[in-house]
Amino acid sequence: MMNALKYKLVTGLIFASLLVNLEGCVANQTKRSFTIDHEANTFLMDSKPFRYVSGSFHYFRALPQVWEERLKTMRAAGLNAIDTYIEWSLHNPHDGAYNWDGIANIERFLELAQNAGFYVVLRPGPYICAERDNGGLPHWLSHKYPEIKVRTSDSNYQLEVSKWYAQLMPRLQRFFYGNGGPIITVQVENEYASFYACDADHLIWLRDETEKYVQGKAVLFTTDQPKDVKRCAKIEGVHATVDFGIGSNFDSQWSAMRSVQPTGPLVNSEFYPGWLTHWEEENQRRDANEVANSLRLMLEAGANVNFYMFFGGTNFGFTAGANNYGKGYVADITSYDYDAVMDEAGNVTKKFELVRKVISEFLEVPAEENCNGCITTQRLAYGNVTLEPIGNLLSQLGRTALAHGEPIKAAKPLTFEELDQYSGLVLYETELPHLEIDPTLLTVNELHDRAYVFVDEELVGTLSVKNGILSVPLSKGFGSRLQLLVENQGRINYETLNDTKGILGDITVERSNGEKQKLNNWVTTSFPLESSQMTSFIEAYKNDKGAEIVQKSKVLKNGPVIYYGEFEVENLGDTYLNSIGWGKGVAYVNGFNLGRYWPLVGPQMTLYLPKDLLQIGTNTLVILEYQTANLNTENGEYVVALEDRPQLDG
Repeated sequence: MMNALKYKLVTGLIFASLLVNLEGCVANQTKRSFTIDHEANTFLMDSKPFRYVSGSFHYFRALPQVWEERLKTMRAAGLNAIDTYIEWSLHNPHDGAYNWDGIANIERFLELAQNAGFYVVLRPGPYICAERDNGGLPHWLSHKYPEIKVRTSDSNYQLEVSKWYAQLMPRLQRFFYGNGGPIITVQVENEYASFYACDADHLIWLRDETEKYVQGKAVLFTTDQPKDVKRCAKIEGVHATVDFGIGSNFDSQWSAMRSVQPTGPLVNSEFYPGWLTHWEEENQRRDANEVANSLRLMLEAGANVNFYMFFGGTNFGFTAGANNYGKGYVADITSYDYDAVMDEAGNVTKKFELVRKVISEFLEVPAEENCNGCITTQRLAYGNVTLEPIGNLLSQLGRTALAHGEPIKAAKPLTFEELDQYSGLVLYETELPHLEIDPTLLTVNELHDRAYVFVDEELVGTLSVKNGILSVPLSKGFGSRLQLLVENQGRINYETLNDTKGILGDITVERSNGEKQKLNNWVTTSFPLESSQMTSFIEAYKNDKGAEIVQKSKVLKNGPVIYYGEFEVENLGDTYLNSIGWGKGVAYVNGFNLGRYWPLVGPQMTLYLPKDLLQIGTNTLVILEYQTANLNTENGEYVVALEDRPQLDG
């Protein structure tokens, strides 16, 4: 009996102790808070002063297999936070369809960041810019609502944002700091002061829509350029921050922030150690010592700093955006190396060591021997890959295998958005009228972005909105079937939204009296060039069901050509596909779209090919070339080299 009583007493005490501990844990959990002290001008983490030095790393610009490795490298630099956007178009590619797997597994990314010891600065947009197609807004918004005014109080836009947040935010709530997670701040919109609308009502609505899920468990913030910050930046109850790069007049930048946010911590939400690059311009570079010195000045001022970008990564597929400021339409290159602190493949640069040294003067950094991911990853040169031309896009085989759906007849050309098409190519065809003068000038109004002009499948010219070339002469006798193959080179990601692609205006030919004759009755064919379509085409080719004779030539005159080759891999390593000798097109490895290449204008000459896309044994390479092929006239072979070094400064 005594033993039984003793047992009950002991177990009762243990149970009571567990209850106390559990209550203590719950109490501690509820005490977690991240707030702002406006008197001391600092963030408070659990009532203690806190500041962060973070680095931008967009999960969608790296394969998920390397997320953990990249995060370890960033932690070794001394960063205590990670900054990332969330890309609406990635997770919601079609109306009502959602993607949370693979490269879209945002929850896994946040878990890895927390496990690596990071806090998180979250930027859900819904507009993010980020040099991504359409600034991260889904293309289907314009298909569903042709007159939609994004980033405003437009009821249709706000309806879709609320539906999107209802899918996204519940997945994130466990990660807010007050709920035990790593997310300390959440951005409301992105650089809105630079946007034409300045819709204050919309900003308040979006603040409330965001806070509905955050519920005080993280700090809401905005970020804007100092020159714009007074225009339309400040939202009541949301902390205003600024962004700027090296060599800046820091006192002036902080003063701009203080003009709308008089108290609270200083924050540079986008400190630029590099910059973005467009096709047809020099690769952007920034001096490493200037980056380090600028960082020191900001930290000495007590500021919080986020590197944009610390690791840039790659715009795989058709995700790269474009800009239209000052120099007209300019498309972003596929690489997002950004001359960042880590290069496109995740290796450290000279900036890394200099930045780490500066951070160590202000924050505790991991010991150097813990820098597990700081060694250069294995890069291998696999040599030349020989390719064979196996199909022409404009042939019957190409149309059958690569076109999406049936051709559509309409009085006018249909846009990408009207076709609910994200990217790739659209073919517009019509019969030419009798040409009264020779040559006759063909003009395409409101072209977005580039068109290859064929008559009876013979190339007669190229049009480009970038260069303002929107007319081409047509000679009598060329043929009767006019074909315009239009390429979407990337939707504008900054300032101008609703960047509709395709042909938006009239297509005309000249008459003898000088008048313009409008061409009607168009047949429109979609070529989204999705990986699944290309894979199906190759499978048909391998089964001898799809091969066709394609005349070998360096210059492509009868439409884009699909080239196919195989190569063997014994050891896995990162490599780079050298596109020199080719013209303009898209490359696929083992069915994965590496992105656009365009060595004819540069500066990017190589496409990054991560080791995780390769397999031991046989690998496949497909190139869809629009303009000119790398044909060795001596042996009649088409060749692409896989090298161990990038070339981004061509």
